[in-house]
Amino acid sequence: MSVMEYTQEMLDSVKKVEATRKSRLSFTPERMTAEEKTEVLNRFHPDHREDEFVILGVGPNKGQKVPKELGHLLQSNSRLLESRIDLSKIDFDTDVLIIGAGGAGASAAIEAHRAGARVIIATKLRIGDANTMMAEGGIQAADKPNDSPIQHYLDAFGGGHFAARPELLRRLVMEAPDAIKWLNELGCLFDKYENGDMVTTHGGGTSRKRMHACKDYSGAEIMRTIRDEVINCQIPVLEYTSAVELIKDDKGQVAGAVLLNMETHDYLIAKAKTVIIATGGAGRLHYQGFPTSNHYGATADGLVLGYRVGVPLLYPETLQYHPTGAIYPSQIRGALVTEKVRSLGAQLVNAEGEAFMNPLETRDVAASAIIRECNERHLGIATPDGVGVWLDSPMIEEIHGEGTIEKRIPGMMKMYMNYGIDMRKVPICVYPTLHYQNGGLEINGEGFTKTIPNLLVAGEAVGGIHGKNRLMGNSLLDVIVFGRNAGKAAAEKAKEVEIGELTIQHVKDYAKELYKADIDTHDVSPVLLPKYARHVRPTDKYLV
Repeated sequence: MSVMEYTQEMLDSVKKVEATRKSRLSFTPERMTAEEKTEVLNRFHPDHREDEFVILGVGPNKGQKVPKELGHLLQSNSRLLESRIDLSKIDFDTDVLIIGAGGAGASAAIEAHRAGARVIIATKLRIGDANTMMAEGGIQAADKPNDSPIQHYLDAFGGGHFAARPELLRRLVMEAPDAIKWLNELGCLFDKYENGDMVTTHGGGTSRKRMHACKDYSGAEIMRTIRDEVINCQIPVLEYTSAVELIKDDKGQVAGAVLLNMETHDYLIAKAKTVIIATGGAGRLHYQGFPTSNHYGATADGLVLGYRVGVPLLYPETLQYHPTGAIYPSQIRGALVTEKVRSLGAQLVNAEGEAFMNPLETRDVAASAIIRECNERHLGIATPDGVGVWLDSPMIEEIHGEGTIEKRIPGMMKMYMNYGIDMRKVPICVYPTLHYQNGGLEINGEGFTKTIPNLLVAGEAVGGIHGKNRLMGNSLLDVIVFGRNAGKAAAEKAKEVEIGELTIQHVKDYAKELYKADIDTHDVSPVLLPKYARHVRPTDKYLV
């Protein structure tokens, strides 16, 4: 593919973008007022489409709404309901069982191991196959003289619509500098100046430059660092092994999990004194038919496991649609175009070459503004694969000089060059992509669930850390902060836990609840892997 394969309509629009670029270099649209933000969110953000949600009929969140796709899984039966599971045959016996091997799970494993606990990680793909690996832009921490954790808190609290749980957000921002120090000491290759100071930049919704990055593959570098430490610590990792149900004991405590070997389809019993759910997000459920930036295994497994055992969900109706997902060419549709492109100066521009919003609005506002531009104002760019807006990437080198894109966002440049598109010379076409699960399982400030003893949650499966919207760079931060804390807390708790008789009676109890509510999806959950042959809706569902 070459740029000349942009359609004639796209090329005509590119000329308009080029014609206005010089004037836009000295003009940045004002940020929206609070009233304008509320209006654009209420009218255009996918979270406000009432027809795309269902009211739960069972479980701790009965009577509350969740996305239809998640509701289907939460109200499906366990795959163990008709299976004969011998809980007396223990395959693994450990102090800490960690479900998931992304940033949160790996961080938890390292700290639990350092605390002297016996640790096992179970993950349905490989260690590092996670949304952490796919994060690009950076990780926030207020560790510069002109910044403070208080300022970080205010930015994140406002960006999350003042809905974050204070005890969780406080921990996130206060422990951020130490998280950066921990990663740096483990060997994470952050961008640094010649004197050794770390390079920091702005992100959407930030009032200070506190984004620490590893070019534009920050998540991959962070995941490499902590994955290597897990391997160095010789922590057992059960790859291609999914958790399909939590196990309790006769005291009501969590006591392990039933695992499924994804290759042999054998069930395995893991007994544990504490369990950490670190299963990540839900993008591969393709809510409302949106494309996604998420990795292949992001199917909300942890939410299903926790909910069925009795853990409430917090803000399950809120998702983050990253404003800049690739919409053209089709081979990379949904792939993340890091917010760092905008923080370096690229503007979002419509088909007429007009900058229609400030490039550093929060993600939910930016996504809503793009949808408005395409749906209501009809100023989107029609491509063979859908409608989007331009991200005027050549502005970056106009501002910072030739070579900036290759130096600062080489991964992004390479992704487009693979398809003959040189983002140094032409704008790229973007549209919101399903990116992050804002809501999740409810925990207390120490990482434990409030209803099931000895069960912890860390990472994207947690609800309440970010409120109802997350700022860039705070997810890579939360997997480190809450992953580390969960590992420490689980190891300490395991010292005093005595496990009783193992049971999965809650599976039968939940099935009875579904039967009484006359709910039968004719399906089982967790789904484990996306079912593309049956469940993903046509692309015209989310495109104009």
